[in-house]
Order: sequence, then C-alpha cells, then structure tokens
Amino acid sequence: MREAAGSAGSPASGIAGQRVLVTAGASGIGRAIADMLIANGARVHICDIADNFLGDFAKAYPDAGRTKADVSKEADVERMFDDIEETLGGLDALVNNAGIAGPTGAIEDLDTTEWRHCIDVCLTGQFLCARRAVPMLKAAGGGSVVCMASVAGKYGYAFRTPYSAAKFGIIGLAQSLAKELGPSNIRVNAILPGIVEGPRIENVIRNRAEQVGVSYEEMEKQYLDKTSLRRMVTAGDVAATIMFLMSDAGRNLSGQSIAVDGNVETL
Repeated sequence: MREAAGSAGSPASGIAGQRVLVTAGASGIGRAIADMLIANGARVHICDIADNFLGDFAKAYPDAGRTKADVSKEADVERMFDDIEETLGGLDALVNNAGIAGPTGAIEDLDTTEWRHCIDVCLTGQFLCARRAVPMLKAAGGGSVVCMASVAGKYGYAFRTPYSAAKFGIIGLAQSLAKELGPSNIRVNAILPGIVEGPRIENVIRNRAEQVGVSYEEMEKQYLDKTSLRRMVTAGDVAATIMFLMSDAGRNLSGQSIAVDGNVETL
C-alpha cells in the first residue's frame, strides 16, 4: 500500500494493483464492485455462497480468486483467508459487502432463528472478516476497509427489525475500527445504500406489501415517495462510491457513514 501522502489524484488513482477482498462479490452490488475494481486494475478475490454466480464470475475472470464461503461461519472465513494468502499474497483493502435482507414481520412474530441468522450474516460476518483482514492490512503498511451498512442503519425500520439492528451495529463497528486502526494508516468507512435496483429490494417491497395488504406498485411508490430524488440508486452508484473511498482521492476519509440513496428522508 502506498503512503497516504501527496496529491489526491483522480477517483480511480491508486486502485491499480490493490489486492482486494469483496465478500458476496459474485452478484448484485458485490459483483458491481468487483467488476469496477477489476476494470481499474485491482487484483480481486471474492467469496459467495451461490455456485451459479461463482461460476459466472469464474467465466468472466478466470484469473481472479474466489472461494465458496458463508461469512457467518468462522471455518469458512478461515478457509477463505487461506485462499487469499495463496492467490493475492496479502491484502490492501476489504469490502465487507455480504449481507441478507432478513425476515419481515412484527416483533412478536419473528422467529429467533431467523433473527440470529440475519445478525450473524450481516454483522458478525463483518467482524470475522475484519479480524482476519486487519493483520494483512497492517503488514501492507495500511489500507482501506469499507463496511456495507444501509440507510436502515440510521433510521428505525418497522417490520425489518433484525436488518435495521444489524446495520446500526455495522456503523458502530466502522466508527470504532476507524479510531482503532487510524494510527496504522487503515481507513474505515461505512456505505449506506438506499433503495437499490434489483431482486433483493423487489422481494422486500413484495413482502412489505403483503404485510400491510397493498399492491406491489403502491408499496414501491410509498418507498420512492420517501426519497428526495424519487428514484432508486444502482449497484454501480454504490460501487463507484466505494472505489472513490479506496482511491488516493479518498485518502483522508475515515470514520464516515456515507449514504448513496438519493436522500432517503425516512423509512
């Protein structure tokens, strides 16, 4: 990792040659992040749990590293980092992207197993990955950690309690690690996507519509009416912001919670 000094450079300056782990990098936002980083010269290793998406990634990038791993399982994380040592020989950046939507329902109806699974994947998975990544980042002389949170991490989210609780926790994790790791030249930031186009938000809207007894179209309108720009963001929007944070241009950004959301006003 180059010293964080000198001019800021362009939004892609300093990306080329970085060794980066993107968790859940085979589809959705994670794939958009991996695509953009690779296109700008980064060396990327991903993990995912879906064989079909991992296969698609392997066809697109046969030389990139990949591991089938569930970040909520400590043994999987350990195996993944063994693979990273082999494929990359170290690490300059971690994009803690893996997460799930979790259950939708009233608090008295939530299943404890579903609650724990949401917390384990969304929050504990980020801890497990950071715990293994940080020694590598220190050995590289510094680097960057980006923690995928959500606008649900700054607003309460009725009927999505496990997800919102996990995302609040991720922001706390990022701010704590920024203070802890700053003296080691490691920057840590949280990204808060809003309503991101794709299958996940479609399922969320559909489940919420069923919960309150309205049509999908009406529920989608209710979501967008709470966003100042009245539109969803794309996975590419999120990826571009993350790449900026990892670049020379973002060398003095740490401990921040950056929303990429069209200004979601409330949930």
